[in-house]
Amino acid sequence: MSLNYNGNNIPLAKELRKNATPQENHLWYDFLKTYEVRFQRQKAIGNFIADFYCHKAKLIIEIDGSQHYTKENIGKDIFRTEVLESYNLSVIRFTNRQIKENFKGVCEYIDLAVKNSLSQLR
Repeated sequence: MSLNYNGNNIPLAKELRKNATPQENHLWYDFLKTYEVRFQRQKAIGNFIADFYCHKAKLIIEIDGSQHYTKENIGKDIFRTEVLESYNLSVIRFTNRQIKENFKGVCEYIDLAVKNSLSQLR
């Protein structure tokens, strides 16, 4: 089953792929691009654009920069996560700092989350 999305977000998703943050590029090119289960970058889902999405595992990965830690944006992220989870998706978040300082741990966490999700979906 494919997810609904706002077609108006497609040009923005393409632009975000072209202008990814260093942390997004690091996670994509050094792990997710060749991961055994397919991920997509900047995937339009509902009215949002997820940083990374794995359809098979029903998993979204978000990479949060400092702008996500303002009072206003914390509330927006909570709302966004609740909406995405209402589509029966799991959302995991990492900070830019975690990508930079503990890349191996982030990758191990993602691998475990994917495997746990796939085992529950069977």
